[in-house]
Amino acid sequence: MTTPAVEDKKLMAPRRLTQLLDEGSLTYVASQIDGIGAISATGTINGREVVAFANDPSFQGGALGGAEGKVITDAYVIAMEKQCPIIGIWHSGGARLQEGIQSLKAFGEIFQAMTHASGKIPQVSVVLGPAAGGGAYGPALTDIVILGPEGRVFVTGPEVVRSVTGEDVDMLRLGGPEPHGRRSGVVHVVSETEDQAIADTGNIADLLGSQGNFNKSAITDSDLGAFMPESPVRAYDVHPLVDAVLDEGSGIELHPRWAPNLITALGRFGGRTVGLVANNPLRLGGCLDATSAEKGARFVRMCDAFGIPLLVMVDVPGYLPGVGQEWDGVVRRGAKLLHAFAECVVPRITCVTRKSYGGAYIAMNSRSLGATHVMAWEGAEVAVMGPVAAIRILHRRKLAEVPPENRDAVEQELAEELERVRDALRLDELLVGRANAGHDRQVRR
Repeated sequence: MTTPAVEDKKLMAPRRLTQLLDEGSLTYVASQIDGIGAISATGTINGREVVAFANDPSFQGGALGGAEGKVITDAYVIAMEKQCPIIGIWHSGGARLQEGIQSLKAFGEIFQAMTHASGKIPQVSVVLGPAAGGGAYGPALTDIVILGPEGRVFVTGPEVVRSVTGEDVDMLRLGGPEPHGRRSGVVHVVSETEDQAIADTGNIADLLGSQGNFNKSAITDSDLGAFMPESPVRAYDVHPLVDAVLDEGSGIELHPRWAPNLITALGRFGGRTVGLVANNPLRLGGCLDATSAEKGARFVRMCDAFGIPLLVMVDVPGYLPGVGQEWDGVVRRGAKLLHAFAECVVPRITCVTRKSYGGAYIAMNSRSLGATHVMAWEGAEVAVMGPVAAIRILHRRKLAEVPPENRDAVEQELAEELERVRDALRLDELLVGRANAGHDRQVRR
């Protein structure tokens, strides 16, 4: 007699697919067979066609062998033919040991299918149970990874870790929301319940697969300045500003706890899917660092691959200095962000809200990297560095001769003088620019 617990587990994969897809739209792929650890189906999400597959944890823990690999690779063939999003629901113990090398071959073929689909169709993964070994790399090869409350992602399990390294760790600490949502950056969204994870998966697939059209009349004017502090040096949380820019309730932040000094979010702007990148002065003063540069680069490249326009909100004092940053590869990883924006072909608009200094000014979608349009709020500063930092370099000998008790006042005086010079130079550049523009118009006539 089958117990309710076993029966519930057997129904997990079909129930999850049914919950993900629009009611009545699910059609199982005819080529698959019964009694294996994976199923796939076609259907719709908000009316948009998708392909989805799910591991069956009731069959040998969802471990994958040759038959399961064919279910997933066949699903990719269908998704590529239809040019529609593909969604994987992962709950797998990894390669099936009984099949030996054939199970590894199955994973290799899945990885090849994922790689061939990369940048061509949206790939979304939701991990609702353990995803071990090859089952960890599957989600990692896709564009977006959502983790449910019971989701665990690791290449080697706790027993192997304990036997090899002596570390005593459980699955939660090894591959749960804390390590992958905050530290590793493997997971884009951590959901509190399985139902929420399924809903988040559907919403992201909808944003990527049904991007919509821009409707200017759908945008409501609002005072964005109300979300900024009065003091130009006060830290603030940029989330309310991001929420105010995007259509109400449409925003989904990716990697909210990993590199939180840079916000990356998908949402709609006038009904059209957009990607939004914003410095968050509440964390590290909004500085770019090695991790946030990598985070931003990956997001920008994904948006570019799928034709998603970018909005970039800039309030950045520069790159975070320090030995740790240099050793952590801020040069290498920061170059990825430069590369991502410079090769980007989708429309990308930059708005400087308070300041944009140094190399970070270039990296945050500057005009010199090919930004479609760059604007700045009144009073915003764009410079090599802030005035106080600049005069400490320009006047370091003079300041060294000033008594410590008077140094702050002298620094402030010199900084104000530098700002007056900068303002005069900006005015000269503006007048020259207008004169050149007038000359160009005369030549064209």
